[in-house]
Parts: sequence; structure tokens; C-alpha cells
Amino acid sequence: MKKFLTLILTTFILFSCDQSQDQQGNDFTYQSSGYDSLLAAATGADAYGMRKYVMALLKEGPNRNQDSTEAENLQRAHLDNITRMAEEGKLVMAGPFFDDWEVKGIYIFAVETVEEAEELTKTDPAIIAGRLIMELHPWYGSAALMKAGEMHEKLAKESI
Repeated sequence: MKKFLTLILTTFILFSCDQSQDQQGNDFTYQSSGYDSLLAAATGADAYGMRKYVMALLKEGPNRNQDSTEAENLQRAHLDNITRMAEEGKLVMAGPFFDDWEVKGIYIFAVETVEEAEELTKTDPAIIAGRLIMELHPWYGSAALMKAGEMHEKLAKESI
């Protein structure tokens, strides 16, 4: 799991920076190109184009004994809650994993503290029912994630 989180952070850092040589052609330095102060302000970016988030790892909860109809209804309510949080600007990324790992999916909350994210998790019907539990971690990532929802709307033919 540590390897997975490190990979995500490394990917965002690499996409956020351009690599170049210093004047002597020796050491590498990282410089921002095409800085947009309005976009940085709108996304809450710091000087590195990064910001604080809270990452949630969604794991199997202790109560997974619902019948298929109840499980389907909980999943629908869970997806509706994801949509609501995204529309409110509190959730910038969510998605399931396809393998049989104990972590079933992730959320990336656009909030400053774990406590704020914890309050948001209490609105998830799958959490309330005990079907899922969330493990929350403060995370530092690219502020560009704040625009992922807008891009997603342009790519999706159908809604969930």
C-alpha cells in the first residue's frame, strides 16, 4: 500500500514540474513553466502547484451480509453520495480497484483536515450501514486535481 501511495505522489510531482539544467549545465533544477496565478488561486495551489487533501482508503466493513437487493440499493446510494460531494467541490477523485485487495476504492477529499473528511464519510450510506469503512490520511498532491471533475464531465457519455 505504501508503494501505491508513493507512486501516486511521484506521478503528480513529475507532471507538475519541468526538469532543466542550471546555467553551468550541471545540477538539475525544477522550474514551473506557464504559471497561471488565477488558476493557482482557484485551485488552492501553493508555490509548487500542490495543495493539501485527505485520501480515504475504502475497505470492506464488518457488515457485508446484505441480500443482493439491499447491497444494490446501498451501492446506488453510495454513488449518489459521491456525486453530491463532487458537485459540492469536497471530493475531487473517487474510484474502485479491480483486484481482490482489501482496499476496495479511494476517495480524495479537497479538505484541509482529517476531521473534515471524517464528517464527510459519515454521509456515505455504505459507511453508515457498515458495508465499508474508511481509513483517512492527510495527503499532499497536485492542485490540478481540483479541475479533474470538469475534465471528467467532458469525457463521460453517461453518468454513474
